[in-house]
Amino acid sequence: MSIVLAKSAGFCYGVRRAVELAEKMAEEGKPCVMLGSIIHNQDVIRHLGERGVHVVERMEDIPPNTSVIIRSHGESRAVYEQLEERGIPILDATCPNVTRIHEIVSQAEEQGRQPIIIGTPDHPEVVAIAGWCKHPVVLPGEEALGQWLSQDPRRKDLPLTFVSQTTSTRKIWDGCVKKAKKECTNADFFDTICGATSKRQEEAHRLAGECGTMVVIGDRKSSNTKRLAELCREVCPDVRLIERAEDLDLAGMAPAEMVGITAGASTPAWIIKEVYDKMSDEIMEIEKSFAELLEESIKTLNTGDKVTGTVVEITPTEIQVELGIKYPGYIPLSELSDDPTVKPEDVVKVGDEIETYVMLVSDRDCMVKLSKRRLDINKGWEEIEAAKDNETVMEGVVIEDNKGGVVVSVKGNRVFVPASQTGLPRETPMSELLKHKVRLVITEVNRSRRRVVGSISKVTRAERAAAAEKVWAEIEDGKHYTGTVKSLTSYGAFVDIGGVDGMVHISELSWSRIKHPSEVVKVGDTVDVYVISADKEKKKISLGMKDHSQEPWTVFTNTYKVGDVANVRIVKLMTFGAFAEVVPGVDGLIHISQIADHRIDKPSDVLAEGDRVDVKITDVDMENKKISLSIRALLEAPAEEEQEEEAEAETEE
Repeated sequence: MSIVLAKSAGFCYGVRRAVELAEKMAEEGKPCVMLGSIIHNQDVIRHLGERGVHVVERMEDIPPNTSVIIRSHGESRAVYEQLEERGIPILDATCPNVTRIHEIVSQAEEQGRQPIIIGTPDHPEVVAIAGWCKHPVVLPGEEALGQWLSQDPRRKDLPLTFVSQTTSTRKIWDGCVKKAKKECTNADFFDTICGATSKRQEEAHRLAGECGTMVVIGDRKSSNTKRLAELCREVCPDVRLIERAEDLDLAGMAPAEMVGITAGASTPAWIIKEVYDKMSDEIMEIEKSFAELLEESIKTLNTGDKVTGTVVEITPTEIQVELGIKYPGYIPLSELSDDPTVKPEDVVKVGDEIETYVMLVSDRDCMVKLSKRRLDINKGWEEIEAAKDNETVMEGVVIEDNKGGVVVSVKGNRVFVPASQTGLPRETPMSELLKHKVRLVITEVNRSRRRVVGSISKVTRAERAAAAEKVWAEIEDGKHYTGTVKSLTSYGAFVDIGGVDGMVHISELSWSRIKHPSEVVKVGDTVDVYVISADKEKKKISLGMKDHSQEPWTVFTNTYKVGDVANVRIVKLMTFGAFAEVVPGVDGLIHISQIADHRIDKPSDVLAEGDRVDVKITDVDMENKKISLSIRALLEAPAEEEQEEEAEAETEE
């Protein structure tokens, strides 16, 4: 047989923080009491009582000139206010995760939202959370949520804010979230299950599935320990819930190849060791000595150390990292990346291993402040120096601009790019590059002065030259490209087809008659073009944009015939008449005699270029592709119809 001890068995950082605070007060001999048991473990409470830190259940029982330790489960707002009114010094051992929940429900109620607390109603943590609301709703799970919503249909439309007891199971929380999302119209969800708790539960469940017997150590009053036992029983036939070594009946334990041990968050290491030692007297094969595991749990870190941990929780402001020591690690968002726009979930995910730099080890707050950004900066210097020597192209984000150029963050380091090396036109403001990702080469490095200079335009020029070489190698008449309009002239548009500019003559921009290219395209437009001709020696390319599959005369003859009425655009006035565009690329002539139903001296007396008018197609010369149009024919038609109607009426009389 073999014994396997779960890695995350025993004190979580919140519990450890509370116990160490109480032990510190005992060591200093300062008068101090616990307002209620600071954790759910009577052996620990008894141990602290022997050292002079006792439990009081009521504020009235607090002796004069005595400090009060707020338990790790927290207390209501009213308790804090009463202690402050009486001038009693407070030592707050509330778990930081629980404090965050207090803030969430309090702010939610201030915003007019209804806090919904998912958890065991009589659990001290839940009671404390409810004490930060005026009208809390506490529900143990999905079924209770369904009943609460069905009692009043209007509740489904209320602005609801959901939080969870930190020690609740993922299954209970996910069930409530799923139901609320399905039935509620205005709900916010804050996943406040402790990351360490989730990890402990998942690990216990996985280990129990591999073992014939599972031993769960913890106070029977602890909901955290009860949940561990419940999860283990789902996959293990023999689960023993004990408080201490003497509760373990080895004689009644069924034979098993592997026995697993886990412990609740309030179980101290010395109780786990007692159970482990008792079992090891009977079981010869030990997977890992308890001494080794205990040593791992209390190893210390120093500022400046490099440390690797596992991401256990991600919030909008920080990342919690399990370091395998007695304190948890936190990476503030500002220390995660040098990119100010980055989102935590874009950099790391729960379960990822992450290497960081230790900024601060705080025994007072029982935490380790970490920085990924600073570690990246140190690594970045080495990469930047190598990039300069090897002329390697690097990527970064523009974080600042000034008259002289821009500052690019590369591997956590500031790289200055002079204005002349940004690649921007002279009149373009440097701010155009802000927050944009850019590619650059390093041209100067002075580590002692922490000065790095780079060039974006060198990369741009090199990439453009490589692209141009490829274009010239593959270009052929008729080949199509997607390009970008770079500039306009009176005679056409220049289009970049990938490192090479080609010109689209004004006559090739459109079948319609235009006076300037700006009537069809503008600088920056993405356009589809084809090669009319390419002179590789002179490096000149003639491009076209007109769709030749839509030949104008064919479009006209398929659309109109003599006698049809068309709405046309006047494109040019002459002394003898006006030319009008019938379809793009096909013009017809309105003779001066056909412009009006009365004599006019010149076409401009009635028409102007750009006017749209209705005309009648009076003749089509297919051989010469000429069209005759008439406005007058449409003006005379009503008069002729009236004369015919009058003639018919006279005949009837």
